Amino acid sequence: MRVETTIPGKSMMQDPRSAASGRKKNSPSSKSGNALSSSPAFQQYQSAVQLVQQGKYDKALVAFEKLVPAAPAEIVERARMYISTCQRQLERTNLAFQTPEERYDYAISQLNQGYFEEAREQLNEVVADDPHADYAFYGLAVLDSITGHPQDCLDNLSRAIELNPKNRLQARSDNDFQSMVDDPRFTELLYPEIP
Repeated sequence: MRVETTIPGKSMMQDPRSAASGRKKNSPSSKSGNALSSSPAFQQYQSAVQLVQQGKYDKALVAFEKLVPAAPAEIVERARMYISTCQRQLERTNLAFQTPEERYDYAISQLNQGYFEEAREQLNEVVADDPHADYAFYGLAVLDSITGHPQDCLDNLSRAIELNPKNRLQARSDNDFQSMVDDPRFTELLYPEIP
């Protein structure tokens, strides 16, 4: 098959494969991508990301905040996400708990907001500071239930009940253990057979 290409004043016959390959593809996204990657805003964005990767959250936060007002839309949303990340990391470094209970309260607030890894880290710190903190084991059991770790849930709940038998009663009516209700091991833990 041959394609006839007309140019004003000329007529040309051309093989379609060579015609297609002869066309230059100029998509708008490739132009804007090249322009974006060479823009000063993009270079500032990359520098700020490197600061985050180096753990220099305070400097990165300042860089991202300066960038947002003048940055192109492609960068703004990512910069805002990094601002949030930097703020969370800076809050973590400023945490100072007077008691294990304060750390526990903070961990539960993180759990309730969906920051499960932060909650786990804080609850593990409570357990490390006080291995008899039944409430921290109970909190870990709730976290494990919510995040789909049934064996860890059972282990932590068992330890919480061992340290304080009242945790058994609490767990029976705690909706946070919904994912465990159908597990016979969970039922056995909460309702042991009395010999």
